[in-house]
Amino acid sequence: MTAFKATAQRRELGTELRRVRENTNLTLHEMARKLGWDPSKLSRIETGKLPCSKVEAATILAYCQVDGAELDKVLATCGSDLDGAWIRDTGIPDRQSGLRVHESLAVAMSSFEPCVIPGLLQIEDYTRALLTGTGLLSAAGVEDRVRIRMGRQSTLRRQSPPNTVFYVSENALRMPVGSPQTMHEQMLHLLFASSQPHCVLRVVPAAKSAIAALDGGFRLMEFTDGHPVVNVDTLNRTLFLERSVDIAIYRLVLGRLGQDALNVADSRVLLSDLASDYDREEAQVHAPDPFA
Repeated sequence: MTAFKATAQRRELGTELRRVRENTNLTLHEMARKLGWDPSKLSRIETGKLPCSKVEAATILAYCQVDGAELDKVLATCGSDLDGAWIRDTGIPDRQSGLRVHESLAVAMSSFEPCVIPGLLQIEDYTRALLTGTGLLSAAGVEDRVRIRMGRQSTLRRQSPPNTVFYVSENALRMPVGSPQTMHEQMLHLLFASSQPHCVLRVVPAAKSAIAALDGGFRLMEFTDGHPVVNVDTLNRTLFLERSVDIAIYRLVLGRLGQDALNVADSRVLLSDLASDYDREEAQVHAPDPFA
């Protein structure tokens, strides 16, 4: 049998197919028997190691009695990624739900954010203020996105979390999102997160952010059973890149960021200083007016 490695598209489709099967209380062997397949074929599809056509996916979903919007959502992940790139056309509300699948399976992640705090490290109030400020989402849409982003963070709390390296622009730390209290609590959260052995956070000084002008934010995820994947987000689409040349380019960018960024200790000092600055700013906001 031809050996395949999991790809971003297959991994996400397989996860969705496994989810709907388990929701139907069918074991892998029971489903394989209904399909007339060898159980190993279904297992390899669910782990993203074997391609699955739209017809095969629709057959599985039919046995699981999935229809309507959920059927369309799952079948939308059947797009081809043969050229090493997969565009996940999800629209604004759902962009991060697919990303959560890949993050939850990664064994290592390196990322860069030039403008905002990385989603995996955001506190709830920061996320809510950030999304509300765009003016693109309804109140319900904001809360839905907050829930998804907070859910993604379970990746960092799992029993064997991925080794993560976050490069964050100093500009992102200084950009006020929400109240000074929100920013104060966000800095404290970054200090706590970066104290964990699996989490490295390094600040890229504003004076050394020329490399950031070459590209926007991105994350490189690595897996035990598949190719590395680079994820890049646009306003309403998410792009997964797996070609070796693309991976090599983003590794070069990460290497340059590693040269320019503050070391871990100095990054923590800056975070602590910013936390104090935001705390003083919050105190001034609530200070009594001496002329009142």
